[in-house]
Amino acid sequence: MNFSPKPQYARWFIIISSLVITTLILWNVLLFFDQLKEAERSKMVMFAAAKKALAETSDVLPTTKDARQYDGALSDLYLLILSENTTIPTLTYNLEDETYDYVNIPDGDQLSQEELAQLAQEYALTNEPIDIVWDGVKMNTVYYGNSPVIAQLKYFPIALLIIVILFIALIYFYYLTSKSSAQNLLWAGMAKETAHQIGTPLSSLVGWTEILKTEDVNPEYIKEMVKDIDRLEIITDRFSKIGSVPDLKVVDIITETKETFEYLENRSSKLIKFSIDLPEGELPVMLNKQLYGWTIENMFKNAIDAMKGKGDLSVVITRDANYAKVLISDTGKGIPKSKFNNIFEPGFTTKKRGWGLGLSLAKRIIEEYHDGRVGVLKSEIDKGTTMQIQLKLVHDA
Repeated sequence: MNFSPKPQYARWFIIISSLVITTLILWNVLLFFDQLKEAERSKMVMFAAAKKALAETSDVLPTTKDARQYDGALSDLYLLILSENTTIPTLTYNLEDETYDYVNIPDGDQLSQEELAQLAQEYALTNEPIDIVWDGVKMNTVYYGNSPVIAQLKYFPIALLIIVILFIALIYFYYLTSKSSAQNLLWAGMAKETAHQIGTPLSSLVGWTEILKTEDVNPEYIKEMVKDIDRLEIITDRFSKIGSVPDLKVVDIITETKETFEYLENRSSKLIKFSIDLPEGELPVMLNKQLYGWTIENMFKNAIDAMKGKGDLSVVITRDANYAKVLISDTGKGIPKSKFNNIFEPGFTTKKRGWGLGLSLAKRIIEEYHDGRVGVLKSEIDKGTTMQIQLKLVHDA
């Protein structure tokens, strides 16, 4: 199992490269937006200049035929420049008669001069007006707004910024996922190594029990020792399977639950009153015995901790048309409703000493490996909690 730092470098390279590329795209879009606005400004300057020049040529009467032809060509050019503005909304204020002429303003004919004046002030806030001056006297003022393209593009940087934020969030999620994956690999490696280390003294214990059988030792003692050794072998097998997809077989959930119940009952405090209610017959489900037993143990231990080592612990198995249900109840301190989901998160614990992995592991075993459900069925503060495991029945077993 490789825990080298190379994947870390690759992950940070991807993150930094993505941020740089996104920043460059945003910067280029903003430059393009500014250039487009400047192009419209230049277009309006030409528009105003053409309007001024057209007014000048209209007020001067040419004296020769060539002058008249030249003046007509200039007028055609100015009219062409004026006609080129087909998108930019424009208002021209005539100082002489104090009226507004409009171009490219939808429903402009339905607007009063007061409304056109108000619109001109709005344009002035967006773009600087252009004054048309003739012989040192200001004759007109051109107010213009943004073309539909600019009006649409002004929201584009905001949309792009939102995309960048979402992209950064995605990168952050990727980082957390990668980090979690590395931690999972580390825990899986530690679990397998633990299983390997336990194997040696476990083999020795098996040999010692065989020797004790030949000695004058109470057989009941040896029988209980063998049970504990068997349990250690099961635990070793569990740890060795961490990180691997478990094999599932058709198993009677009643039998498996009962075996784990009896084992833990015999090894728990006498201050805990155990009870079990089982239905008649069998309830076949797809199960991995070792992992299911591990789940029941974790939930029992969690219940015992909640009761502080004293109280009632009961197991009830029921069924409906499609599911077998295992209910584990205690008389402990209870769980607030707001914490029903939090208790299954890795690291969540209310104990001063504990890793908060038991219920998280139980949830993963039941829901990811067995396609079942596990959760808090009900709970009352200072009265107790009922947890439920739900597994799909095998009908054609």
